[in-house]
Amino acid sequence: MSKKQERALGNQRPFLGSGADLSRRINNSRMVAYATIAVGLINFRYQTGSSGNLPSSLTLIIPGLMIFLVSLTSPGKQWLQNRNASLAIIVVGGLLLAYSFIL
Repeated sequence: MSKKQERALGNQRPFLGSGADLSRRINNSRMVAYATIAVGLINFRYQTGSSGNLPSSLTLIIPGLMIFLVSLTSPGKQWLQNRNASLAIIVVGGLLLAYSFIL
């Protein structure tokens, strides 16, 4: 892109933190939530009859529901726009998924 074109675009050039990037962070958080809920429900179904099944499945389901509900509210969306919050959600989701394999 030439310097003349860059000056003409001004503030319209895409940058990290643009609207598309922020909606991608919210979508990624929802995908983490969907994954933890699904794994918790699958765990609940396949370990039917074993002792301690409900608490271990709810350990996966409840955080997933909380992440999902946060991603639907306006204050939650603002919070998820923070890069550190998105990173924390992804780390928590990863730890929960790792926990599901230990079960």
